[in-house]
Amino acid sequence: MQKLLIPTLLGLAMFAGSVNAAAPLRPPQGYFAPIEAFKTGDFKNDCDAMPAPYTGSLQFRSKYEGSDKARSTLNVQSEKAFRDSTADITKLEKDTSKRVMQFMRDGRPEQLECTLNWLTSWAKADALMSKDFNHTGKSMRKWALGSMASAYVRLKFSDSHPLANHQQESQIIEAWFNKLADQVVSDWDNLPLEKTNNHSYWAAWSVMATSVATNRRDLFDWAVKEYKVGVNQVDDQGFLPNELKRQQRALSYHNYALPPLSMIASFALVNGVDLRQENNSALKRLGDKVLAGVKDPEIFEQKNGKEQDMKDLKEDMKYAWLEPFCTLYTCAPDVIERKHGMQPFKTFRLGGDLTKVYDPTHEKGNKGS
Repeated sequence: MQKLLIPTLLGLAMFAGSVNAAAPLRPPQGYFAPIEAFKTGDFKNDCDAMPAPYTGSLQFRSKYEGSDKARSTLNVQSEKAFRDSTADITKLEKDTSKRVMQFMRDGRPEQLECTLNWLTSWAKADALMSKDFNHTGKSMRKWALGSMASAYVRLKFSDSHPLANHQQESQIIEAWFNKLADQVVSDWDNLPLEKTNNHSYWAAWSVMATSVATNRRDLFDWAVKEYKVGVNQVDDQGFLPNELKRQQRALSYHNYALPPLSMIASFALVNGVDLRQENNSALKRLGDKVLAGVKDPEIFEQKNGKEQDMKDLKEDMKYAWLEPFCTLYTCAPDVIERKHGMQPFKTFRLGGDLTKVYDPTHEKGNKGS
């Protein structure tokens, strides 16, 4: 009897483990929200001409071209060249996010069809898959994937099931997302620590969003791995050494590291992986340091000797990370008050309206996009 029992228990344990591993990946609860209304009647269909699928080389000029190794001085001429050469990609990102938000609000089939047509066309063209790329090009690839996949997650998981009658398009789009994510992993995997900075966190966010959109546990695990590399760089005081190197933009880049890290931790938590305590709650330490620095930039000036450029940090949307962050940790009353004053947070690189996802009771007006 004893001999029979051991293999049986072992088999049960293995079975339990495989069932657990097979649990479908899911996003945080707010992504299951139904479509708010199904409007009928005339409306202005703003499905513009589709931007041409970008299949060329991903060799783009950097907006910091000619800058020293701190990469902190903007080159206006090369920034314009970068904006011009990536305009179609950015239009796809922004319009996908905007139209998904509109569709989730109004439920008009034309809005959904426009988005799916665009994504399907780019998928069929194998867009953004070029192996000829530089740093700016591979950066653009992961930003675009993160924007598209995180907006798509709202369609995929909504309790209204808007993709139910669009199985073929969904398969084509998700297969493309998977290919892009595999390439993003290849682009950003196992970088030396001194080269691992906010770009790696944004790459990990794009892969995390894709993992949930397509139920790829290997992608999920890679995003978690990169998250851990990121937050284990946060020092005892809450600084990121590689972002401190950005001289007058150090505070701005610390802030820029927070959206992808906060979103990854939020997506991981709902799938049973609690990253909040990693490196003694490093994400909380980083968030608190940035908020303190925004109040008193001298904190960063004293650390790296450079007066901080605060221009970017005057935009409410730069603090969209507070939505997931304040569900992961208990935010102080003054932080909550400030968050409420800046809402709603709408940012295309995180898939649209984060206030609707994380704090729907405070969604109001139509501020920002």
